[in-house]
Amino acid sequence: MRTHIANASYGVLDYVAWPAGMLAVAPLAVRALGIERYGMWMVANSAIGIGAVVASGFGDANIRYVAMQRAAGSREAACRAVRSALGIHLALGSALALAGLLLAPVMTGRLTGADAGLRGDCVWSLRIACLLLLLRALESVCVSTQRAFERYGAAVRISVAGRLLSLATAAIAPLLLPSVSLVLLAAAVISFVTLWMQMAKLRGLLQIPVLTPRFDREATRALLGFGKFTWFQAVSALLLGQMDRLVAGAALGAAAVGSYAMCAQLSQPVYGVTAAGLNFLFPRIAAQYARNDQLNMRRTVLAAVAVNWVAVALAAAPLLLFGHTILRVWGGPAIARTGSAILPFVLCGTALSALSVAGSYAMLAIGQVRLVTCLNLAASAAMIAAVFLLLPPYGIRGMAFARLVYGPITLGVYVPLFAQFLRGSGRRPASQPRQDAPGPLCEEA
Repeated sequence: MRTHIANASYGVLDYVAWPAGMLAVAPLAVRALGIERYGMWMVANSAIGIGAVVASGFGDANIRYVAMQRAAGSREAACRAVRSALGIHLALGSALALAGLLLAPVMTGRLTGADAGLRGDCVWSLRIACLLLLLRALESVCVSTQRAFERYGAAVRISVAGRLLSLATAAIAPLLLPSVSLVLLAAAVISFVTLWMQMAKLRGLLQIPVLTPRFDREATRALLGFGKFTWFQAVSALLLGQMDRLVAGAALGAAAVGSYAMCAQLSQPVYGVTAAGLNFLFPRIAAQYARNDQLNMRRTVLAAVAVNWVAVALAAAPLLLFGHTILRVWGGPAIARTGSAILPFVLCGTALSALSVAGSYAMLAIGQVRLVTCLNLAASAAMIAAVFLLLPPYGIRGMAFARLVYGPITLGVYVPLFAQFLRGSGRRPASQPRQDAPGPLCEEA
């Protein structure tokens, strides 16, 4: 139990460290860089974040495959999977980085306009951002593998320390020279050191002297077969997370979308913290599934669902009770007046989505990734349809109402999950090969 609590705590820390650090550093960075360069830094960080998510979308597939091979005692198969995951993420990251390099001059023209003094700093910032997204994509393999071994602490400590140190340089470096490219160059050096440390930890965990990317046929096929669905989920969720604000802004103007965006930001941790805190369940259930340990898997899933629902209730209640006060302090009276009317609906929509976290992890762990993906895509399509139906007659409240459509559909994940357990079929199929004896240590060919 202590290990599970520690893993959950590290998962939450990994989620909250970066946004909390950004909030703390923002005033210092604005003063040191100026508004224009601060905006460039934010654009570069957004590009890094989006690119890293797209390039590292096979992390869940790596977690599940490695966890199952670890449960079966096949360290060699786990090593092949990690090498293949490195190869996949290296290929995706390199392709995105190359595309970013080609687009950097175009983006620079749009960001800086006629201000020639900012052009050089901006174009180099975007180029360095491309390197950073590649480093983040490779680091995600190290983090996901540590999670597959249910060892969250080591990977998260290194990752969080590196990102907080990068934020510290963003506050200090501009005091020497107000340059975004200098800030990102320092971040790239720190990320390279962080990646080296993560790789060293991973080599020690896998007990191999050298870890290089390699496309093993069997492992790559397994990772792509499962990971194409989780990658599509990650990309669609990324687009959907920005779509509502873009549509609201285009239809109603910046003033209306400001209060909605604040309500969405205030509600998002209800889902994000829940998902981060319960992530440790994914490799644990996958390992139990690989061992055909149906009794313990049922207990784990039922306990996870109970914790999931209690955590969402505890997180949402204070926001529901004190949301108006928080909005007034955070955004001012004007934001509070508009936001107070829509916050309960935005919060309810987010909470309904968060209730499906434990069920989604369980279904992914037992290999039902196609079903989870279809539910998420159906929920996304229903929400988009609701936006276009409700936005014209109800304005910004219609956007908040539309969010209520998404959650109930994703809750459908519990129907097949509990149906499997009631039938007693929440097991690995008998036809799936099982390796009971520990495999040899992975050797560099």
